Amino acid sequence: MSPTENRPAHLEPSELGTKEYWVKLYTKELANHAADPSDIGTVWFDDSDAEAKMVAFLCGLADADMPARHAASLLDLGCGNGSLLFALRDEGWTGRALGVDYSPQSVALARQVAASKDLSAAAAVEFGEWDVVGGPVDAVLGAPQRQGWDVVLDKGTFDAISLSDDRDARGRRLCEGYRARVLRLVRPGGLFLVTSCNWTDDELTAWFARGDERPAPAGEDGGGFEVAGRVQYRSFSFGGAKGQTISTMCFKKM
Repeated sequence: MSPTENRPAHLEPSELGTKEYWVKLYTKELANHAADPSDIGTVWFDDSDAEAKMVAFLCGLADADMPARHAASLLDLGCGNGSLLFALRDEGWTGRALGVDYSPQSVALARQVAASKDLSAAAAVEFGEWDVVGGPVDAVLGAPQRQGWDVVLDKGTFDAISLSDDRDARGRRLCEGYRARVLRLVRPGGLFLVTSCNWTDDELTAWFARGDERPAPAGEDGGGFEVAGRVQYRSFSFGGAKGQTISTMCFKKM
């Protein structure tokens, strides 16, 4: 069975899927924050209160397999200004936290925001430049995370990747290989929490939680994801259909 069977149709490419767009955006936001430390830049999906809902969802988990908040490790893919990791710190998630982004300006902004917060050494958040779809996985799986991270976060990054028209070495759109990358980053039993404004709950499930009957394509992790929960947002009705403007799904690595 084809690994792409039953996946949603690709999105039309957009400038939001280009590195140039994000470099330009974060160059501007970096300068704005330097001039005014209260201006931390864009908090993605803030109009849906997604960040607070993601944090509340994680805080509400009662999974015996998950480490306590003070011990769970956190990896944020496409961290932007780092606001999601800072929000988790504020709620007592004090384990190792790393935010990565392929835009050096984003990393510089996140570090600048962290410095303005004057965090204690115990609450420090690491930030590093790393390409989620092309960077060496070993760069974020060094000790003590060799078996993967407890919680991997994505707030809009899969959206941006889905809008890229770039191709990988196998000629696929970059979004086709994203699931395999994320699987390698999550420890067995760990969680992947992803928020999107481009994909519905069902579509995210189709992208990330393929059925066990499908063999893993060559070069992909042999594990898989199962649905572990979802965040509820305010719904709307239009033309007899009911939906949400944003989706957050949680997947557990089997």
